[in-house]
Amino acid sequence: MRFRRLGTEGPLVAPIALGCEALSEGTDEADLVATVRAALDAGITVLDTGDFYGMGYSEEIIRKALGAHRDRALLSVKFGGLRDPDGTFVGIEGRPAHVKNALAYSLRRLGTDHVDIYRPSRLDPATPIEDTVGAIAEMVQAGHVRHIGLSEVGAGTIRRAHAVHPLCDVQIEFSLFSRSPETNGIFDTCRELGIGVTAYGVLSRGLLTGAYAPPPGGDPRAGYLPRFRPENLPTNLALADRLRPLADARGVTIAQLAIAWALTRFPSLVAVVGTRRPHRIPATVAAAGLSLTPDDLTAIDRAIPAEAVAGSRYAAPLMPLLDSERT
Repeated sequence: MRFRRLGTEGPLVAPIALGCEALSEGTDEADLVATVRAALDAGITVLDTGDFYGMGYSEEIIRKALGAHRDRALLSVKFGGLRDPDGTFVGIEGRPAHVKNALAYSLRRLGTDHVDIYRPSRLDPATPIEDTVGAIAEMVQAGHVRHIGLSEVGAGTIRRAHAVHPLCDVQIEFSLFSRSPETNGIFDTCRELGIGVTAYGVLSRGLLTGAYAPPPGGDPRAGYLPRFRPENLPTNLALADRLRPLADARGVTIAQLAIAWALTRFPSLVAVVGTRRPHRIPATVAAAGLSLTPDDLTAIDRAIPAEAVAGSRYAAPLMPLLDSERT
């Protein structure tokens, strides 16, 4: 894989990152550890996690997978998602005191003295972004954080944060089904300021794999992800299937084509792809080596017009939590 720099001053990284939220959902610890090690062996460098993934379980798996070889990975950690004992999300926290407290616990779970990228998972509406980033900047000065990132924020917030301390990257949902960063100023702002992008959801949570099948009784995520609702799911699966002839012609999977497409849209974009199965790593990594021609890109855009996707990213009550979607 050809490495990319996350922004003008960020680290050189592989174009595929391992999304570690899936590690919080497995029951076979050995398999989860093997997944992380398989990713590193395949050339992946960034492990993207959050302190609320499995109430810290994802971080513990990473620690066990790395062992004494902390230098094999760049650790990108999100914080600020609050949960109650039942696992229900109850809010977003970005106060400076919480920044330092959350980092202290993450460092302990990860078994390290620093994380490479630290970022709030969402914008705390009650705390100025300048205060949150300022607290992370103090941790940079103390040596506990190498770079600062943001997640799901709009262009205005990016500018305000970057004025406090240079940002390494902005994490944002981006795929053939979620293309708003190309039109709402986020990519333009990152390009102007020399900030990288880590794109999650590049496979639209499985809808863009060509292999999604709803579980018996329906997908429980339909309650908060409208694209999985019965009135939207057939349309979205049919759209994804329109990529099949294009993928077959290249001898690749629909998922590989979708990942390769995302990697073409921004020069320092890294695609975050999650899995809990080590045997899925090689195919994911192979997508980074797929070169798409201008004709390929035109055909993909024709197959899945942005306006044809059925359903919003999140249910209506959750959309106001996304600073990135505010206009």
